[in-house]
Amino acid sequence: MPNIFPRWTNWLPLKVALIIAILGFLVVNGVTYYFTPKYTRVGYMPGQPVSFDHSLHAEQLGLDCRYCHTGVEKASHSNVPTVQTCMACHLHVQKQSAKLAPVRAAWESGEPIRWVRIHQAPDYVYFNHAAHVNRGISCQSCHGQVNHMTVVWHHEPQSMGWCLECHRRPENFIRDVNEVYNLNYTISTEEQRILGRKLVEEWGVQPPQNCAGCHR
Repeated sequence: MPNIFPRWTNWLPLKVALIIAILGFLVVNGVTYYFTPKYTRVGYMPGQPVSFDHSLHAEQLGLDCRYCHTGVEKASHSNVPTVQTCMACHLHVQKQSAKLAPVRAAWESGEPIRWVRIHQAPDYVYFNHAAHVNRGISCQSCHGQVNHMTVVWHHEPQSMGWCLECHRRPENFIRDVNEVYNLNYTISTEEQRILGRKLVEEWGVQPPQNCAGCHR
């Protein structure tokens, strides 16, 4: 009985399986490479209801991060400034500026300013700001040099792997608590290692590396 299908079709299932395997490999690697915070979050720069220039306030005027983000040393979350915080200065400075019209409107109405959140850990991640800044991890380490940003943007990926780089080698990042809010702080790599090892030992720093440390 003659063959119904030509001889070349004998290899067809193998070729189809090979194509599916290659496509699957490319899809998995593409998702792994591109669908990560490094590509989906870094560079995120949303518009805000008020044009707040960090380079002016933090760098030129020298305002400390804690003046606006008052809870960063005491709470797990770093709060955004209230209208009252803004108006403490702007009742006297730039009182008629058009840029501050939303702030004055919020002050008069009693409604909060609807700031757009830039950095936000997923619900399944536990992160405590106070635990980090009180043990020498600077705002700069996670948020970049905000004092040089006209518009704040997402500077670091803040992925699990990125966090573990610090948890595994805290001596490479930890600094004196008096320098945590110094966003222009610089130190050589060797000096950082020496200082970091000293502080890690003195403070007994042991960042968790197990799942339960951050996923509670």
